[in-house]
Amino acid sequence: MYTQALNTVDTASTVEDAEREAAFQGRIDAEEKIEPNDWMPEAYRKTLVRQISQHAHSEIVGMLPEGNWITRAPTLKRKAALLAKVQDEGGHGLYLYSAAETLGVSREELTEQLLSGKAKYSSIFNYPTLTWADIGAIGWLVDGAAIMNQIPLCRCSFGPYSRAMIRICKEESFHQRQGYELLLTMCRSSEEQKAMVQDALNRWWWPSLMMFGPSDKDSLHSAQSMAWKIKRFTNDELRQKFVDATVPQAHFLGLTIPDEDLKLNEETGHWEYGEIDWSEFARVLKGDGPCNRQRMKARRKAHAEGGWVREAALAYAEKRAARRAAKSAAA
Repeated sequence: MYTQALNTVDTASTVEDAEREAAFQGRIDAEEKIEPNDWMPEAYRKTLVRQISQHAHSEIVGMLPEGNWITRAPTLKRKAALLAKVQDEGGHGLYLYSAAETLGVSREELTEQLLSGKAKYSSIFNYPTLTWADIGAIGWLVDGAAIMNQIPLCRCSFGPYSRAMIRICKEESFHQRQGYELLLTMCRSSEEQKAMVQDALNRWWWPSLMMFGPSDKDSLHSAQSMAWKIKRFTNDELRQKFVDATVPQAHFLGLTIPDEDLKLNEETGHWEYGEIDWSEFARVLKGDGPCNRQRMKARRKAHAEGGWVREAALAYAEKRAARRAAKSAAA
């Protein structure tokens, strides 16, 4: 009798969960936003925590390769623009950490995952910035790829994430135009500077294509994320959009895309590109990229040296809370 009662409870619970998931998917299909206090499947929550936290980590680590050139910018104007851009990236990370916190995970926990190596960030930021042209290439290619990825996220089914992305995309679009203008200026200045830009393109092109993630046949999360409308396009669809938009821009600069297989398909209107070296992508993700160790060393050092700021902020918050409590009690 006891076993039969347990089975009845389990069956009822399973039916209830199935009904909840069906109702949840119905809201998704109807383009309703899911808010933090709404019921959601645990897998949906975990997927969002993984994606938003990786996005936030990428914004924070992404400050490092550009920050490397702040003190070496060629003019005061370029230095001020780069400072503003790096500051924007830090702000994007904070927006995204705040969005992740609405899913019940603390910022401290997310930071620990990054510093311990448990959490991933975009592999693109493990490549070095060797010349000033790399700063323009990051704006044009890396931020350009990010925009392709992120504009659809403005329609993400999870409300806090979609709203954060609206502001982020506006700023990223400015960064992309800023990077392209920098390269245009260099390409029109001298043959030496144009050669520097071509070298930067040669080094950043393929890593930029890898930013969209594995091909659709190898992607582990794409199908479910699209069903939940976290994503709106597949990795390969977004990659193709990026290539189609970027190749004409390279030609306008007078540059050559470093891909012997690149050609325009006259029937489809799409640029067909060569095979991506996914072994390099896997190697960099596993920590064996050109700058993986330097990036994590810099982040751990910054976190350790900023400990006093966190302690001071916490002490101030506790003092304010105690003062308010005393004032409330007196009233």
